[in-house]
Amino acid sequence: MVEFINIMGAAIVACLVLAAIYVYFGIHIVRRGVIFVDLALAQVAAMGTTVAFLAGYPLEGGVAYVFSLIFAFLGSLIFTWTRAQEGRVPEEAIIGIVYAFCAAAVVLLVDRAPHGAEHIKYLLVGNILWVKWNTIGQISAVAVVVGLFHFLFREKFLLVSFDPERGRRQGISVPLWDLLFYLSLAWVVTTSVQIAGVLLIFSFLIVPAVCGLLFSSSVWMSLLAGWLVGVGVSLAGSYLSYGWDLPTGASIICTFGMVFLCLVVLKRLILTWRRP
Repeated sequence: MVEFINIMGAAIVACLVLAAIYVYFGIHIVRRGVIFVDLALAQVAAMGTTVAFLAGYPLEGGVAYVFSLIFAFLGSLIFTWTRAQEGRVPEEAIIGIVYAFCAAAVVLLVDRAPHGAEHIKYLLVGNILWVKWNTIGQISAVAVVVGLFHFLFREKFLLVSFDPERGRRQGISVPLWDLLFYLSLAWVVTTSVQIAGVLLIFSFLIVPAVCGLLFSSSVWMSLLAGWLVGVGVSLAGSYLSYGWDLPTGASIICTFGMVFLCLVVLKRLILTWRRP
């Protein structure tokens, strides 16, 4: 156990920080019905990192982070604008187009770059096993700032996500708070995508939130259940990675998938037992 903590300790702490902030955002995202917006934002941020990489800057350097943040903020502006449009095209379609474009652009950009395949793998699944404590501190600081901001203005964020029409009737500027929501999410995604990767971020954001919403319609109960799932999966996935010598990010993602399937079956059984 001591060896496990020494090897996996930093990765586990990083996962717990990711779970703490992403489960909250996940509740909002699922209720908004824009399930893949985080995946698209992460891919947009990854595209910014790729541009910095091709310009000769290290992947984990400050310049790459700035590039990634700028690209993610631009993505936030796009998603805010598309949600404000009441046309025939669903926002999810725009999100899918942005994701596909950025993913393909990354492939084209790194096609002739040295170690291009390794770069794409790094962006997809990250390298959370080798995360450094100063990086965890940076992610934690961003999570605390964003979390405090959302807590102070929780009523506005909840209205904009759960009942935007009521928010408009109360005089809330829905586009403004939409933009603040996406910008804060983009900041968190940009700070963590370089260590967690696109797929692990998506798993932390969506799976615990969906698991929580399976068993409760209450925001706070769903949030608590999501946190429990996120913490449990972080520990279980890390232990499987250590015990079987598997990639940590992929192990946690697959553990999320298995836990979700088990909870879906459990929910089905509960509904069956309750029938008269």
